[in-house]
Amino acid sequence: LEKNMKLPSTVFETRPVTCGMDQIRAVLDNGFAAALDIPGFNYKPQFYEEAYEKLPQKLILGSETASTVSSRGVYHFPIEFKEHNHVTHPDHQSSSYDNESCIWSNTPDIDFAMDDDKDYVIGQFVWTGFDYLGEPSPYDTDAWPNHSSVFGIIDLASLPKDRYYLYRSKWNEESPTLHILPHWNWKGREGKVTPIFVYTSYPKAELFINGKSQGVREKNDSTYQNRYRLMWNETVYEPGEVKVVAYDDNGNAVAEESIKTAGKPHHLVVTPNRESLKADGDDLVYFTVQVADKNGNIVPTDDRLVKFKVDGAGAFEATANGDPTCLLPFQNPEMKLFSGAATAIARSGKTPGTLRFRVTAKGVAPAEVEIPVR
Repeated sequence: LEKNMKLPSTVFETRPVTCGMDQIRAVLDNGFAAALDIPGFNYKPQFYEEAYEKLPQKLILGSETASTVSSRGVYHFPIEFKEHNHVTHPDHQSSSYDNESCIWSNTPDIDFAMDDDKDYVIGQFVWTGFDYLGEPSPYDTDAWPNHSSVFGIIDLASLPKDRYYLYRSKWNEESPTLHILPHWNWKGREGKVTPIFVYTSYPKAELFINGKSQGVREKNDSTYQNRYRLMWNETVYEPGEVKVVAYDDNGNAVAEESIKTAGKPHHLVVTPNRESLKADGDDLVYFTVQVADKNGNIVPTDDRLVKFKVDGAGAFEATANGDPTCLLPFQNPEMKLFSGAATAIARSGKTPGTLRFRVTAKGVAPAEVEIPVR
């Protein structure tokens, strides 16, 4: 191997070898895990303590972790947390309350706790960062048209799910996180229990619905979820404003965030992820397309068909909406919104100028953005 790869022998002497192992009991019993430099386990955090006692290396890597399943902007009621919460729903979507997983997997909170509590757990690779086509677990049998995974922290359209902010609240130490879920457009749920979660890097927060306090929640060790999420499980839906005020360890109010019930759809909103492009024919810009009411509140439930046009110093490249059941092709310049959003991608041309992106849809005002190509 060393001869064929033309690598010095020191590479094989100094680079530790790991392996992602799924059948944890088998590899513990047959010695395979003990033979590796760094034992890597796929899921099974509930066996980490047992593995630690048996392994001579006295360390563990989470080579695949979590595999929580969720569809961006979709929420199912009631909410239940359990070790392997393998459930399916008539809409072939998984809940963005981040409480569902597969028969072999778990929610992120358990892996967070292993990282925090066990010095011998050296880190983890989440399965997965992005959704991908194929492996539509838990809808992998008799669930067509579901045809993509929903494991991702980010969906097929490169849009972050709620779970993105759960990971951000734990791992981003440079910038604080304060995120509310679910959305607050629930026509027909008036008076019904609609739990509100907050994913935040702050230790505690107070929740308000239309100015009325719903109480303060503080992270605690009573459950895995309570360690990493702030949860108001008995809140009742009424249209209006949800606001959260975060507090630091000393009880000082340090941040706030709010969401409002959106009114009638009024106009399209386009948000590019770039301010300029290179004139090399390869640079890409991602446009997030949404619908807002007349006051600018995003409508999180809109699913209308939107059409794209790109001209000037660039061309349309692709589109997606993150819906694992959507069969519209990625290469056509139109897409249905899913949970109120879709993504369109444009490619720069090779001649400097201006790339113009325009989106239209029935019943709402169009939107247009110009991006300089230099």
